[in-house]
Amino acid sequence: MADIIDEANQEYDQHLTAAIANRAKPLPLSPICRNGDCGEPSVGKTSYCCSECCADHQKEMWAASQRKLA
Repeated sequence: MADIIDEANQEYDQHLTAAIANRAKPLPLSPICRNGDCGEPSVGKTSYCCSECCADHQKEMWAASQRKLA
C-alpha cells in the first residue's frame, strides 16, 4: 500500500507537469520594435529599440490582460 507521502509526491508531479505544459510560451524576438507606435529596428537581442518602448509595451500588455478579466 502506498504511503500518503508517496501519493502527495505523485499528485505534485502531476500538477507540475500540467503547469509546465500549459505555461505561456515566450514570444520570439522581433526585428522591429514591438511598441505599436514606434516602428524602429530592434536593438541587440531584444524586441525593442529602447527601454522606454519596452516599458510602454509592457504597460499596454498589462492593461490588456486586466481588461480580459473584468
